[in-house]
Amino acid sequence: LLRRVDGTVGLWYLSAHDLLLNFMLETGLRIAQTVIAVLLVGSILLQARGTGLGASFGGEGNVYRTKRGVEQRLFQATIVLAILFFGISLTNAIL
Repeated sequence: LLRRVDGTVGLWYLSAHDLLLNFMLETGLRIAQTVIAVLLVGSILLQARGTGLGASFGGEGNVYRTKRGVEQRLFQATIVLAILFFGISLTNAIL
């Protein structure tokens, strides 16, 4: 039993059209989440190696260096993809 908009409690009836739209929305969100997950993994793997702990084992020894060009765009895209993935995951969990 669900509470209706008018405050009464009863069964909630959805039309076939509403069910189809709900199915399409959920399916679209799942597909979008999968695509963004793959893109996020790819963008993380494409980023420069030799930073962080790896630098102490023979990687680049630079403590700080500026990201430029494609590397900076890839870093920004990773941030955007992570935010999108979080938002879509949260939306999927709520629906």
